[in-house]
Amino acid sequence: MKTSIFDLIDIDVYSASPKYMQLVNCILNAIQLEKLKKDDPLPSINEVTYEVDMSKATVEKSYRYLRTMGIVESVPGKGFFVCSTSIRQEYRVFLLFNKLSAHKKIIYDAFVETLGDKALIDFYIYNNDLRLFKKYITDKLDQYTHYVIIPHFIDGEEFAPGILNLIPKDKLILLDKGLSGVRGDYAAVYENFQQDIYGALTAALERLQTYQRLKIIFPEDSYYPQEILEGFYRFCQEHAFAAKLVSNILDEPIEPGDVYISLMEDDLVTLIEKVLEKQLAIGREVGIISYNETPIKRVLLNGITTISTDFSLMGKMAAQLILTDEKQHLEVPFRLVLRASL
Repeated sequence: MKTSIFDLIDIDVYSASPKYMQLVNCILNAIQLEKLKKDDPLPSINEVTYEVDMSKATVEKSYRYLRTMGIVESVPGKGFFVCSTSIRQEYRVFLLFNKLSAHKKIIYDAFVETLGDKALIDFYIYNNDLRLFKKYITDKLDQYTHYVIIPHFIDGEEFAPGILNLIPKDKLILLDKGLSGVRGDYAAVYENFQQDIYGALTAALERLQTYQRLKIIFPEDSYYPQEILEGFYRFCQEHAFAAKLVSNILDEPIEPGDVYISLMEDDLVTLIEKVLEKQLAIGREVGIISYNETPIKRVLLNGITTISTDFSLMGKMAAQLILTDEKQHLEVPFRLVLRASL
């Protein structure tokens, strides 16, 4: 029994899923495959700790989770046993994000909460790297009921549709961004990047008119879509604002009358430091708009103005597409939150 159970435990060091949840998923998967049956013993916490190279606390957390699910029970003096094979997990989900950030965590949390105990979720991050993206997908083909994927890249995006086309389209959900070239009837939950920034700046027009220039910080190595720039320039042209693309905020001179739109969190920090260093008043002499709403921006410098999609809703919508087995393409609402920085 000891050898066979450890053959069923596969902890992937490249997965972003917590190790305790990976262990839970391995045991649940073994039950679903009938490799583990009712009343079968499980190895002790110490055995798993030694054999799988996990901490004792992690293994204890896994077993507690399984007990809460009613799948495992402990018998004093005898150990842990499978007490039920009635598993409600209907779905096995491969979740692939380009990176993990504050707003991506909001998507993840909402997605997981909405699916609840109906799904086993394996979570991976490819760091905007096309080669890693391809490896994860090709290595995991035919192992899941659904593939939920955020397709953002710094280089090589033109090759991504060919990789995604390897996935059966009834299993594919594209998240956050659509990609032309992906064939078939698949589901998607996406942002309309060009229209979103145009609409958000239009909603902020009254405050923006107190400034002279609009500048967008868009690094050359950014994975953000070019459609954002198209929407930005369209707004500036229609409303007669001087517009500038800033590729490196470190080299940018900060002057009164400027409004900066920051896409990256690191650039936002640098921008704030430079404005404060020049002793300019944020929200009066220099305006700041930040992409992607996060809790810290509600309180930082009395509030940072944000333009952001509803990331919690995005996660919920993706999960609902799984639960309803629908192949819709759904656009997520985008909103402006005006605060003291503008």
